[in-house]
This record gives sequence, structure tokens and C-alpha cells, in this order.
Amino acid sequence: MRGLMDFQATDTGDTTEVRLMGRLEFTDHDRLRDIVGLVERSDMARFVIDLSALEFIDSAGLGMLLILQEETETRNVRMIVQGAAGDVKRSIDLARLGEIITIAS
Repeated sequence: MRGLMDFQATDTGDTTEVRLMGRLEFTDHDRLRDIVGLVERSDMARFVIDLSALEFIDSAGLGMLLILQEETETRNVRMIVQGAAGDVKRSIDLARLGEIITIAS
């Protein structure tokens, strides 16, 4: 069954904000390429991932956040994850992603 993740991107000066919605699962790895493509903007300083509308994330989805972190680091862009709540926040906390990724409350 296809995951139901969608995203909206907003550019504001030197920041790109990506709002993830629905469920981020293994089946969404193709959409990751679209999001990575947003990181390739040359004048970006910050890449904000807003998880406030994300209902579920599995281990592959957590891995996708790590891939995004790696892509932003390679380009000297600061990635910030914000808005995680409920099960999504619990999954991020259990995986201890806050030790690797900047998590804003």
C-alpha cells in the first residue's frame, strides 16, 4: 500500500521550509528525491522540516530525515526539524535523532 505522505515547500529568502503531511514510510522514498532537490538551491542557509502535520513515521522515514541531514551538511546548510508531536515525536526521541539533527520544540 502506498504511503500517504505529501509536502509543501515555501522559500523565504535564505530559508526553505518543507511541511510534511500524512505518513512518512518506506514507500515514500521516491518523494525524498523531490525534497532533496529543494536542498540544492545555492543561496539557502537554513532548511526547516515542519512535522506538525505528520501523523506517523516509520524507521525508513527516520532514515530519510538522516539522509536529508547529510545532504544539507554537504552543502553547508543548517537543517532544523520542528513541530514533531505525539507518535512522531516519540519515534524521533526513541531513535535519539536529537543527537544528530537539530530538533526545535
